[in-house]
Amino acid sequence: MSFDEITAPAAWRCVDFISDIHLQESEPANFLAWRSYLELSPADAIFILGDLFEVWVGDDCLGTASDSSLIARHEGLHFEDRCSRVLHFSAQQHNLYFMHGNRDFLVGDGLAKACGMQLLSDPSVLVFGGQRYLLSHGDALCLSDQKYQDFRRMVRSPDWQRHFLATPLQERIQQARMMRAQSEARKKDMQAAGEPWVDIDPAAAVQWMDAADCLHFIHGHTHEGRDHAISSAQGRGTRHVLPDWHASQRPARGYALRLCIDEDGALSTMQVPVV
Repeated sequence: MSFDEITAPAAWRCVDFISDIHLQESEPANFLAWRSYLELSPADAIFILGDLFEVWVGDDCLGTASDSSLIARHEGLHFEDRCSRVLHFSAQQHNLYFMHGNRDFLVGDGLAKACGMQLLSDPSVLVFGGQRYLLSHGDALCLSDQKYQDFRRMVRSPDWQRHFLATPLQERIQQARMMRAQSEARKKDMQAAGEPWVDIDPAAAVQWMDAADCLHFIHGHTHEGRDHAISSAQGRGTRHVLPDWHASQRPARGYALRLCIDEDGALSTMQVPVV
């Protein structure tokens, strides 16, 4: 198994990781918290590890500031444009990296170029502060959920994506709504049946870490917001599971995982509340 690798420049002193913001127009608190976080973060680089958006139906959902007729024709375009402008502004302050999640796997070169961010393969490796970090959204390792893995293989295939993106935008928006409704209904059925929320497969995670020569693994998807000790061929390391964001909850939920190198060259890890 091969991994794309990013080696942090020596000038980088601080790196952030976020995932599962699930931006959507009906949740303005999350958008405002995310925008504020990007404006205030001191990080040299920010890695967005999937599900930044609740749904992304293709880069052609973006309009332009002067294209008011296009914005008027299709719901949601104004919100996507606002998100794009936030990302574009942030890319002037930070190096932005984006990895696809299970909700926004159709983010493409169009959005990336418009915003000035770099798309990452899943999984990838970051070398920073003398350590190697395996990065993933995490859904590919939820192996016990066979129905989801079958669905994932289908929607990640180039043929399915070409066919889907060739359909009119409004039809894609409706299809995305249906898929979200089906996903929520399945989640509720699992909860009613007392079935646990699917976690990543520990053995498969260790296999990835061994292949990537990494002691540390950072991922999202399961929304847990917790660190786990994990042992691989490299020794005893940590699996950092990023949380989802719920800015409107009381207390609010969500944080960025931050790695910093101090003046003495020591590396520290912290959870930075962002909502």
